[in-house]
Amino acid sequence: MCDDDIHPGLIHDPTVSRRAFGLMTVLAAGLGGAAHAGGPVVEKDVEIKTPDGLADAALYYPEGKGSWPAVVVWPDVVSLRPAFREMGRRLASSGYVVLVPNLYYRVKKAPVVESGFNFASPEDRAKIMPMRATVTPEGTDRDATAYIAFLDALPQTNKKKKVGVQGYCMGGPLAFRTAGVSPSRVAAVASFHGGGLVTEAPTSPHLTLPVSKAEYLICVADNDDKKDPADKEKLKVALDAAKRPNKIEVYAGAAHGWTVKGSQVYDEPAAEKAWAELLALYKRTLG
Repeated sequence: MCDDDIHPGLIHDPTVSRRAFGLMTVLAAGLGGAAHAGGPVVEKDVEIKTPDGLADAALYYPEGKGSWPAVVVWPDVVSLRPAFREMGRRLASSGYVVLVPNLYYRVKKAPVVESGFNFASPEDRAKIMPMRATVTPEGTDRDATAYIAFLDALPQTNKKKKVGVQGYCMGGPLAFRTAGVSPSRVAAVASFHGGGLVTEAPTSPHLTLPVSKAEYLICVADNDDKKDPADKEKLKVALDAAKRPNKIEVYAGAAHGWTVKGSQVYDEPAAEKAWAELLALYKRTLG
């Protein structure tokens, strides 16, 4: 689960049409989505005060009266953009209050790259790596605390229900840290082609597991696993030692970044399978 090859050939994703979004929510319902799947969604751009500044983010929740469990979605290295806005809408249509933050709010508001961005290009890569360096373990802990507090202050959030958190690529470690810093609230963690989940550093994400109270879903890219097949074994040992319910699965034939629209390696059947697993996890743990 290497984090050094995030999205080879990633291109800036197009905005998905409403018709395509409708088709996907229908598919989600068929794959086990909640009763709200495909329902109308409220979308807002918000700013959240953190100890480090004002974080810009996208907020989604179902239309109408009611309250729902909350979810934080940590994007990949290219941060908040149309593909992750689509994910937020889609998840909210299944009955969740969803926050998708901009990873790099300390230096730039989203979107942080221009159309046509290609992570395989050294020139484009050089633009984003300094921003990526602003995402630190300590800063992530502060951000995660602020984001969950923001969600819990919303009338749409059902605070009797637990919180879910999911991360993509470099967002995987951020999801782990969120569960570690808010163990009383976070009941589910999902990582999709996450990198650096187990390292030798004193801030390794797996070291948060002993204080976590969450269930874990780890979806691994085939090519990441082939680069270092021992990674998933180390993570499994850590999860089991912490007595955390977990499922680790290598998605055969799916390359790093396969769940994110706009990636040249996007694999729709494998992405839909991972989405169905995510909804099942949240249904079990968040209610």
